[in-house]
Amino acid sequence: MRYNKEFWDKYANDNEARYNEEFAKFTRDLATSLHCTSILEIGCGTGIDLRLFSNDFQICGVDLNENALEIAKEKIPFANFKKSNITDLPFEDSSVDFIFTHQLLNYLDDDTLDKGIAEMYRVTRKYIMNCEKFEETEKQIDENHKFRNVYKRWLNYNVRIISNVDMHEDIDPDKSRFTLLKKL
Repeated sequence: MRYNKEFWDKYANDNEARYNEEFAKFTRDLATSLHCTSILEIGCGTGIDLRLFSNDFQICGVDLNENALEIAKEKIPFANFKKSNITDLPFEDSSVDFIFTHQLLNYLDDDTLDKGIAEMYRVTRKYIMNCEKFEETEKQIDENHKFRNVYKRWLNYNVRIISNVDMHEDIDPDKSRFTLLKKL
């Protein structure tokens, strides 16, 4: 996976403007209703999707961008943020209740995406949620990212797909596809 530091530094600096309280509430409420206490966001950026979790949860976030991680640490001091790649997560097998991505997988090349899905499966104990821009054929959006059909990629794993629907625009105006899985 090629990493464009300049692109992601700018993304981190602009990330606060992308804060969507409805999506953050949805994620917190979903994890709570599933009785999850340990949460991991992969590609957490500045932590905007983790901000509504209380310190009753064990919150972790991983990202490759050091600037974004510094902001996340300032905003959520009780959480554990690490610099890490989706293909080599620094967690034990089956150690996290709820893992999620929010428009991260759209930026990965196919090989990195496949390895990342295997890592999410390895690390989760219970649930995985992916919210990604969806298109059946996974066509290119622009030079930096492409649509993803995450449902199709999970079919080779021992999971139960609980939901695979378009997010309502009030929760995520970017029209992401919400895929929720339970590890079996």
